[in-house]
Parts: sequence; C-alpha cells; structure tokens
Amino acid sequence: MLKKKSISASKASLVLFLCQMISALDVPLDSKLLEELSQPPTITQQSPKDYIVDPRENIVIQCEAKGKPPPSFSWTRNGTHFDIDKDAQVTMKPNSGTLVINIMNGGKAEAYEGVYQCTARNERGAAISNNIVIRPSRSPLWTKEKLEPNQVREGDSLVLHCRPPVGLPPPIIFWMDNAFQRLPQSERVSQGLNGDLYFSNVQPEDTREDYICYARFNHTQTIQQKQPISVKVFSVDSLNDTIAANLSDTDIYGAKPVTERQPVLLTPTGSTSTKVELRGNVLLLECIAAGLPTPVIRWIKEGGELPANRTFFENFKKTLKIIDVSEADSGNYKCIARNILGSAHHVISVTVKAAPYWITAPRNLVLSPGEDGTLICRANGNPKPNISWLANGVPIAIAPEDPSRKVDGDTIIFSHVQERSSAVYQCNASNEYGYLLANAFVNVLAEPPRILTPANKLYQVIADSPALLDCAYFGSPKPEIEWFKGVKGSILRGNEYVFHDNGTLEIPVAQKDSTGTYTCVARNELGKIQNEVQLEVKDPTMIIKQPEYKVIQRYGQVSFECIIKHDSTLLPAVIWLKDNNELPDDERFLVGKDNLTIMNVTDKDDGTYTCIVNTTLDSVSASAVLTVVAAPPTPAVIYARPNPPFDLELTGQLERSVELSWIPGDENNSPITNFVIEYEDGLHEPGVWHYQTEVPGTQTTVQLKLSPYVNYSFRVIAVNEIGRSQPSEPSEQYLTKSANPDENPANVQGIGSEPDNLVITWESLKGFQSNGPGLQYKVSWRQKDVDDEWTSVIVANVSKYIVSGTPTFVPYEIKVQALNDLGYAPEPSEVIGHSGEDLPMVAPGNVQVHVINSTLAKVHWDPVPLKSVRGHLQGYKVYYWKVQSLSRRSRRHVEKKILTFRGNKTFGMLPGLEPYSSYKLNVRVVNGKGEGPASPDKVFKTPEGVPSSPSFLKITNPTLDSLTLEWGSPTHPNGVLTSYILKFQPINNTHELGPLVEIRIPANESSLILKNLNYSTRYKFYFNAQTSVGSGSQITEEAVTIMDEAGILRPAVGAGKVQPLYPRIRNVTTAAAETYANISWEYEGPDHANFYVEYGVAGSKEDWKKEIVNGSRSFFVLKGLTPGTAYKVRVGAEGLSGFRSSEDVFETGPAMASRQVDIATQGWFIGLMCAVALLILILLIVCFIRRNKGGKYPVKEKEDAHADPEIQPMKEDDGTFGEYSDAEDHKPLKKGSRTPSDRTVKKEDSDDSLVDYGEGVNGQFNEDGSFIGQYSGKKEKEPAEGNESSEAPSPVNAMNSFV
Repeated sequence: MLKKKSISASKASLVLFLCQMISALDVPLDSKLLEELSQPPTITQQSPKDYIVDPRENIVIQCEAKGKPPPSFSWTRNGTHFDIDKDAQVTMKPNSGTLVINIMNGGKAEAYEGVYQCTARNERGAAISNNIVIRPSRSPLWTKEKLEPNQVREGDSLVLHCRPPVGLPPPIIFWMDNAFQRLPQSERVSQGLNGDLYFSNVQPEDTREDYICYARFNHTQTIQQKQPISVKVFSVDSLNDTIAANLSDTDIYGAKPVTERQPVLLTPTGSTSTKVELRGNVLLLECIAAGLPTPVIRWIKEGGELPANRTFFENFKKTLKIIDVSEADSGNYKCIARNILGSAHHVISVTVKAAPYWITAPRNLVLSPGEDGTLICRANGNPKPNISWLANGVPIAIAPEDPSRKVDGDTIIFSHVQERSSAVYQCNASNEYGYLLANAFVNVLAEPPRILTPANKLYQVIADSPALLDCAYFGSPKPEIEWFKGVKGSILRGNEYVFHDNGTLEIPVAQKDSTGTYTCVARNELGKIQNEVQLEVKDPTMIIKQPEYKVIQRYGQVSFECIIKHDSTLLPAVIWLKDNNELPDDERFLVGKDNLTIMNVTDKDDGTYTCIVNTTLDSVSASAVLTVVAAPPTPAVIYARPNPPFDLELTGQLERSVELSWIPGDENNSPITNFVIEYEDGLHEPGVWHYQTEVPGTQTTVQLKLSPYVNYSFRVIAVNEIGRSQPSEPSEQYLTKSANPDENPANVQGIGSEPDNLVITWESLKGFQSNGPGLQYKVSWRQKDVDDEWTSVIVANVSKYIVSGTPTFVPYEIKVQALNDLGYAPEPSEVIGHSGEDLPMVAPGNVQVHVINSTLAKVHWDPVPLKSVRGHLQGYKVYYWKVQSLSRRSRRHVEKKILTFRGNKTFGMLPGLEPYSSYKLNVRVVNGKGEGPASPDKVFKTPEGVPSSPSFLKITNPTLDSLTLEWGSPTHPNGVLTSYILKFQPINNTHELGPLVEIRIPANESSLILKNLNYSTRYKFYFNAQTSVGSGSQITEEAVTIMDEAGILRPAVGAGKVQPLYPRIRNVTTAAAETYANISWEYEGPDHANFYVEYGVAGSKEDWKKEIVNGSRSFFVLKGLTPGTAYKVRVGAEGLSGFRSSEDVFETGPAMASRQVDIATQGWFIGLMCAVALLILILLIVCFIRRNKGGKYPVKEKEDAHADPEIQPMKEDDGTFGEYSDAEDHKPLKKGSRTPSDRTVKKEDSDDSLVDYGEGVNGQFNEDGSFIGQYSGKKEKEPAEGNESSEAPSPVNAMNSFV
C-alpha cells in the first residue's frame, strides 16, 4: 500500500501553492511554466471607487491586469464606451489600462467628472474593474456677511455659528484668534461636531472681537476664514452702574445678580433623535449643554453596556466615540447633563446598517476538461444584499449560453467543462449603502505532463537520515506519478518509501545501498514524461577522540584533542570556540590539525572550549572545560567555600529596574566563579527566597529587572569550586509601584463536566504577577463558527468559571484576561474549548472477524458518524470473552477482556486467544464521557493449536533396570490430543549426555514402565503432548536407577522415590572494589537451601568469618573490606554437613589518594601585596605632580545664537494648529511657506483670504510661530536679524506655513 502525506515547506525544494484556486489542479510557481500556460485576465490594481482628485493636477485613473496572452484594455464613461483616441487630453499608458487625463496643459477637471469602468480582455475572457466615480475637489469661498456684535449677560449660554462653505471633501473646522492662536477650550467652552463654538455659560474673560472660524480643505491645501465675530460680556456690576447713571435716585430698578441655572441641552434639541451609521465606521454622538455651574456630561446605553475597548470619550466627554461599530451596537444611547441644580437628558436612537461585506468571495477555478467545479459568492449586509452574476462583464442572463454552466442563486455550478468554458465571472453584491464586485475566472486547461525538476539533479544525504527526491510536475488532467530505481528497475513500493502528493519521493532512513539513480515518471491521458535524479548517501562525520576536562596551573601549557572520522568525499572544516565565541586573537592559541594548544595559560583562559566539525551535509561538536588554578604554594593551603558578600546597596531605583552592588567576601584561596542573586517578596511570600539571576565572579554590580507591586529584598551568594557561601545579609527593601498586569493566565482550558455546561479553568497568576491590588479575571466566551458576540464576566481571584445551559459538545472560543485596580492586561489569545460531552448514541456497525491463527484474530467495524459521538472521539473498545473450549465442552466463569484502539481506527488485532475455543465479541465507541452502546455480539471460533506441556511428570518405583513414569494431561490441550512423545538419555559423571531414545505413547495413557535400563545410572527425560497441529512444549525431569546388590548401600527408606541428585555449589566468582566485593555462585541440589558465605584474609590463620545469605539468592555483597588486601572466600549450604564450595581468592582495589591543589606560599603572597601597594603609591605621586603643573586657559566667550524659528505644522488628524508658547521676543517668519501645487497662492484663488483682512504685510510672528498684530493696525518693522528676509510675511503665507 502506498503511503501519502503532505510535505512540509522546509523539506521540499519546490513549494506548491494554491494560487487562489479551488480545484484538483495545483499550479507551481514556476516562471517558465506560468509564461506558457494560458490564463484569463485578472485585475491587479485599480483606483478607489470614490476618487476625489485635485482639479489643478493631472487625473490618473489606475487599471492594471495580468493574463496570458496579455490583455487589452477598454473603458466606459457613464455607461457608454469612452473613445480615448478622440480626446487629445486623454492617454493610456503602454502595456496598461491606466488613463492619464492632462489637466495641467489646459484641461478642465470638471469636464471629466463621471463614472468610469475598465475592462481587461483576452481570448480566455474579460475582467472588469469597480465603477470609479471621478469628482474634483472643491474649496468654495466663504460668503461675505455682516456680523452683528454679540452682547451677552454674564452666566448666559452662547453659540457662535461657523456655517462653513460646502466643500468636497468637507473641510476641517477650527477656531483661532487674530494672532493665529488656538482658542482655549474646556468643559465650559468647546467646539461641536458641526464646527459651531458653544459656551455653556459666558464669563467676562470671554469678551473679545476676534473669534474667527477657519476651514481647511485638505485636497487643495487651502484655508478659508470667516469674518471675525465680536463677543461682549456684561457683568452684573457694570450693568447696574449703567442703569444707575441713567435713573433718578427714586428708581429702584437694577439688573438681577448672576443666578445659577439647571442644565439645558444646546445640541441636540428635543428629548430624542435618531442616527444611522454603517458597520465598521466610527460612531460619533454629541451632547452639549448650557447651565451654571457648567454641567458634566455622562453617557449610558439603555438596556446594555458601552462596548469595552472600543468606547472613547472626547471633547470633555461631550462626544461619545465608538470605533468599528457592528449591528450589536444598535440601541438607545442617553446623554445626561448634570449640575448641582438638576439634570437634562437626550436619547439618541442608533441604527447600524451595513454595506455589503464578503462571507465567501468567489475564487479562481482551474479545471481539466471533463471536471466539475463551483463558484460561490456569499455576502452579507443590512439590508441583505442582492447577488447578481456577470460573464465576461455581461449580465449572465444575456451572456452566450454555456451548457456546462448552471446558476443557482449565489452559486454557479460547472459540470463536465470543456476548454471553451473558460471565462471570467463577476459577482456583484449590492444594497442601498454600497456594492462589492469580485472577478473570478474559470480556466480549463488540457496540458500534457511536464516535470519541472532539473534532469540528473544530484542529492546528497548522510546515512540514517531522510532523503527527499523532488519530482515537481504539472499537467491537466493531474498526472499520476511513479518512481523507479535504476534504469530497468521495478516500481518502488512498500513501507520503506513515502510518496508525497507533490511528487516527492521520501526515503525516511537512507542507507548506503540507497545510492543510485531514481527515475520519476509522470503520465496522463495526453502524454508521458520521465526524469532521472541521482542520490548519494555519505558516511556521517564523527568525533572519535573528544576534548576532555582539564585542570591546569597558571603559566602552564594545555592541549585539547579533537580527532574526527568523516566520509572521504566530504571536506570537513574544524572550528574552535571559547565560551561559544571565536578564540581570542592571541598567538598563545595554536590550532593544529587534530588539537588546540594554549601556551602560557592565564586566568582569563578559563572557560569552555568547543570543537565544531562542519561539512556541507552535517555538523558535530564536542566541548570540554578548562579550569585554571594558581601555582602550587609552599606550604599547601586549604581551600574552602568563599565568605558571604557584604555591604549590599540599592541604587538607581526605577519602576521596573534597580541596580544592586556588593563587596565580595574572602574567596578562601579558590577564585569566585559566579554570584547568585536571590530575592524575597515581603508582600506576597515573606520568608521565601527565589532565584533571580547570576553573574560572573568578576562582577560586583548588576541591573535587576523588577515586577510591579513587589516588596523586594535581595541577597547574594558567592560560588567557587568548593561550593556556595552562606547568603549575605538582606539588602534594604524596595517596594515597586503598582501597574496593569503584564500577562494573562496560562493554561486556559474549556472542558465541560456535564452535557450542558462549559467549565473554563486557568492557572491563576502568582502574587507578584498581579502587578497591583485587586486581582480579578475577565472571562469571555462565544460559540465558535457562529456570529455571536462575546459574553464576558469578571470574577474574583479564582481559577474556574462554569458556563451553564450550553449545547452538548460544541466548540467555544475562550479567553481569560487579568485585571487589577489599575486596569487590564494585554488582550489575551483565544483558545478553543468544548462544552460537556454525553455518551455516544450509536454502536459501530458491520462488525466482522477474520481468524488469522489459533491465537490471533482481526476484527473490523464501520466507524460511527462523528455527530453521534457527542464528544471527543477517544477510540473504540472491543469486548471479547471465551464462551467454551471445543475440546472439553465445558463452560466456565466468563471473564471478559477489553482492548482499546485509539482514534478513529476501524480494525484491530485480538491476541492471546485460546486455540480450539468459541468466542464472542462486541464493539463500542468511546468518548471522554464514557462508552456508547455495544454492537450485537459476534461469535467466532479458533482452530486447533499445539498443546501446553503435561501438567506433571512423576518418576517412581526405581529398580535396578526400570523406572515408572506417571503424568497428567495438558492443562490446555488446545485441540484433540493424538499422542505423547517421551525422549530420554543417560548422563554420565562428567555431565555428558548419551544417545537419545524416543517413544510415542497413545493419548489415552497416563503411565509407563521403562525397562532394560542401566543400573545406578542417571537419566534425563523430555516429555510432551501432540495434536494434529504439532507438538507442544515439553516438561523435563531427571532420575537415577538404584545400585545392584554389590553396591555400597540401597535405600531403605523411601524406596518408592527417586533419589535426589547429590547437591553441589560451583562456579564461585568475585568482583572486588576498594571496600566491598560481589560474590556469586551456581547451585545444584534440593530447593530452598539456606546459603552462607565464609571469608578471611588470604594466608592468615584466623578463623573464617561467616555471613548468612538472606533467602535462597545466589549472590551476596561483602562490605567493610580493607583496600589493597587479598581475601579467600567459600560458599556453603545450611543443613548439609560438610557441603561447601571450593575456595576462591580475590584482592580489593587500592585506596584513592585525596586530591590537594597547592597554591602560592604565604611569603609569596605577602610579596605580591607589597608590590601592589608600591605601584599605587607611585601612581598617586604622578597624579599629584601633574595637577600642580596645570594652568588656566582662556576660554572663548560664546555669542548669542539666533536660532531659526520653528514653524509648527498643523495636526493632520483634526486640522488644528499646534500649541504655541508665549515667548516675548519677536522674530520675522522665514520665507518659503507651503502652498498647493505650484507652491504659490494667487489672490484670484481666494478672494476672501486672509489678505483681505490683514490690511498690510507688516504683521510678524513670535519666535514660536504665532502671528503678532491685529488686522486693523500696523507695527513698525524691527531690524532683521541674521539671514532672515527683510520682507515681512503676509498672513496668507503665515497660514500656509502651518498647513
């Protein structure tokens, strides 16, 4: 049977992609092949559906497509053919469908407004683009109007209307003053979505004459301004003074004091309103209220909650923003404005509609002649979109007939296609809010086989590793692939090969004899082709002598060996590394052919040295450690663990890190190799120390990463060759600040415990992982593959949540997110769980049994439908039991046996059956809940087999020349017994066997008297039973005939029994170590003998020492022996007088000398310290002399630099100006402001521009870029500084500088 599986990308040299196709054909991405295959057109690039263009620049309408042969292009405009040859302003790019409309040389953009559509066509079909609506952008001027000053009493509300001109696209609105400073906004004063400026209540400081509304048109890069609006706020005191001056003393009238007012909504008006938004867009709802004190706005959703993670509040909570809205966001949203006097509210009824969106877009289909296929086009929307089909750009109802095509709603079914069926189909899904258009071609190809793998390609692999031989192919219909070895070899089959779907032949374990030529043959009904490749199997590279661990004294020489064995045809490259890095660039390191030698070793040479051997096919490595120690001292010193570090200090405390430093303790003559840093969390686990990190022994500071909300203490442990020091004293405590959790719970699972629930479990975060107080979990779930919203619940710090009322065994998407008092952890990943399982409902059917032999049968069954499993399919259980033995016709207690077959297996073997018996079995399916119903019992019988050995063989009544044999029939006859076979032969005193005699005995006999035997002779008997199948296992016994009358003694007691063999102990062996020895022996004689071991020093006259052996074992361990001593040993048996083995002599091993490593003498150490002290003293003297020789040097004074002013750009997101400082030094603005297209601003382009209001060009800018001066007045020029232009910039240039 051929074995097939899909090959991974890492193994295959040519990867096959589906190329957006649903078919039996896979087209490899082979450039030569793709150039030769015909293909209908495919649109690869096009302009957006709603295309707003700059009226001052050329219009480029993109349309790019690919196909074979290359497609030609045509256009329609407003539904009719657009003849570009008749319009001198329109050209089409070569080898492209992209149109270029020349506007800059006299064309008018307005003349080319309309709906354009591109068609790409070749002999295989036609693809069309979207309808591209071309509209030039517009930035109309503000209508001039006479604005009356606004006179408002303090505390009243006020709305300043902007009413910008209608542009395309709509402009971005912002309010500024004459100085181009953005007007400050707050909860009291803010701009609405319509651009108006709202005052909840006015204050005296709101009095000014330069409230100016600006409109920015992005496409034309222009800014228009409204005439300044004047606002004058009358305070109560000033109003009373005015009244008093105009009234007599007898008048008592006056203005009422400022009174507080409860909220009233300025926008929207009324108590309710409606809003429609499209799915996927941003929903913006606004409420602005008047009142004193200033009201505070709050938002709620009636009957639900605002969507988490998608809800934002802007404009001081006056604007509710929900991103990526869906149908679930429909509902009533209430804004509540409240102050201390009361509240007002407004309900906005939101309906979310949806333009069409894809559920399943049609995908290209490649078929062979005669094959079937389908194009599926499924879309959704609100309202439900209408689906219509086109063929080559023509409605399918009026397109040419194709008998292989049938349209069924959103599906086109193709049956038995032919080459003429090739075409491009368009699916249009539309509703009142938009449309979707998708092209998908049907390409019917009839191609003979082609093999894309180069001929005679050479593959080289290492023995015992996989070999992958490529045979990349293409053909239509899909070719069949066969492999042969050699020129005239037979087709390759069997389990030693794996045949992949893409043609690759895999040899899982290549051997040397796998070397040779392999031929791949591809054939279909249109032809046949073959290709040969070569395989060479190389011997693996091995390191036969590896480098070994070395301890070397300073200034000595050390050598590491690395001897290799490799295939003679491969060239190995040997590389040496130190601590996984390149060797130091030092002439002391000598790399030879088979070794690495280090001369004059120093302490820095300490480390791990690795030998790496690379060939083109494999790589091997081996490592060894070099330890450098000090030269041997005189006298020898004692090495010990280091003393603990001390004086721990924390510096550089940050929220997530701190620097720890310490002073090492005495290393006690063994260099400190590393320091281990541990920490204690006094907040969550006081008294428990955890490993933090470790650093090399030369380092005494370390930057430690910290977690939030942990009360840290640190301690340091020093480590040398001898061991670890005691921990240092703890450092001071450092409590880190709380933060959002950094991680979410691990091991999230969803497994139902009952058929109607889902138990969600996770591993709770540890204390220090919480990052702050109030640790909780947000548990979310939704049914998989169902368009449901997430259901979420927040639970306390537990590790389980049970969802009730679920369907039985359906998949759920589950996620668990941690949160604390400061916020949420990052968005968790989703896992798939299942609700509870229930017992399977259906039993396996069509159970069949095939008896293979007398002890083995094979059972087959049909799998149950997966839906009936109602859980995870664990496998199938086969219950089988013996009904009766056919030879005995007797029933016994039924003992059922169970075999479990994992997974969706539909057959299994039943081993260990009893021959010649009747059995029954049934099969049950198993899931996680339990077993399903059993299939009907199936009866089968096993054939005869060979019998078991006879139940016993007794030899009695020994005489001079005869023995009586008695036996029992086999416990398991396994059939009908035909006879017994008795074989026997004499054994002499040297245990040699004599001639073998065989006797056949009828099956109904149970005893036999053997006569004419030799007296006083030992015989060995072999006895077994037979059935028609063959002989069973045998039973053996030994017996001795008695002596004759001339012998020494005849047995007087137990004359009817066979004399036992005389016992003996032989083959005593010893295996000795330093202080113990293993003693073993062989014993012949009666069972249950109790042994003892006697031993003593060889050659000594001391008494033997005796050790009793526990039980009847034939080995014993002598302990407490003296190293380097010869011992004698013998073994005896209790109760058998004088029965012992012969003596054996062994010698224990020599004692191991303790290792001592010498170091420098104490005098040498003192001398070294004196030299270091002298060197430090010399350095101090040199530093002192150089300091006294220093002098003062003149320093050049720095001049004040006049930096160029920075022009702050306009924010792209809202079109407003950046924030500006209030610097008082005034500098002119640099020239070179940004303008549209030709980089200039013409007066005729903006009759109502800032020039009309500036009344001159003397206005200047602050250093921060803000404009100085009022439009109604002028200032004298200040002297120009630096390289700045003496020309004062106009307000228009100033505004364009911000854009």
